[in-house]
Amino acid sequence: MSKELFKELVGVIATLRSENGCPWDREQTHETLKSTLIEETYETLEAIDTGDPSKLKEELGDLLLNIMLQAQIASEHEAFDIYAVIETLTEKLIRRHPHVFGDVDVENSEEVVKNWEAIKRQEAGYSDRKSVLDGIPSAMPTLLYAQKIQSRAARVGFDWDELTDVIAKVEEELDEVKASINTEGSEAAAMELGDLLFAIVNLCRFMNLQAEETLRQANRKFITRFKWMEAELERRGTNFESQDLESLDAIWEAAKKAETDAG
Repeated sequence: MSKELFKELVGVIATLRSENGCPWDREQTHETLKSTLIEETYETLEAIDTGDPSKLKEELGDLLLNIMLQAQIASEHEAFDIYAVIETLTEKLIRRHPHVFGDVDVENSEEVVKNWEAIKRQEAGYSDRKSVLDGIPSAMPTLLYAQKIQSRAARVGFDWDELTDVIAKVEEELDEVKASINTEGSEAAAMELGDLLFAIVNLCRFMNLQAEETLRQANRKFITRFKWMEAELERRGTNFESQDLESLDAIWEAAKKAETDAG
């Protein structure tokens, strides 16, 4: 049944792209679908955050639709089709997991990653990568990009030994930000702030946290508390503009307490 469902999906996508299909689908190219692919990826991440399986199922379908459209467009240009995509992926997974499909022994996930990278370097398309940092997509979200850079550097030993060293680096960069604000102007401050952000991302990595997800959680927390403040101010018959900073700070603390009490 699953194979038939997949063939049916392939047929549906081909029909949508056909002469008598959907005008919007027919107009799409690899390039025009880039923004949609990014949007659907973030909607999938949001669905994961909700913990709602039905929502995640729907968003994964939308994400799959983008992949299917990309493959269909390639097929129409006689480049490859979705079956070639699946075949290539299957071969890659088997090749890069010799500890599962071969006779290689590994003790932990770190060894798996090292083997994965070593195997990648032997594959076609990777031979021109001279630096450990080559091949990281620059279009990645900036926090994720920074953490990927740091992880690659750490794999070859360019890393701190202790958490205290990483924290000291963050404090050092913060001191440099303060100094640049007081003496060097906005351009220098921007550069120092960048260094501080990079150091904080490194702290996340060292603590086995994803900087992107850590900030995402902080964003959600701020939104929840801010909306609580809006509701509280409305309940009191007032608004933000009518309050001084001290009053708003007190309401913010009340929002934090309400959040803690709720759960």
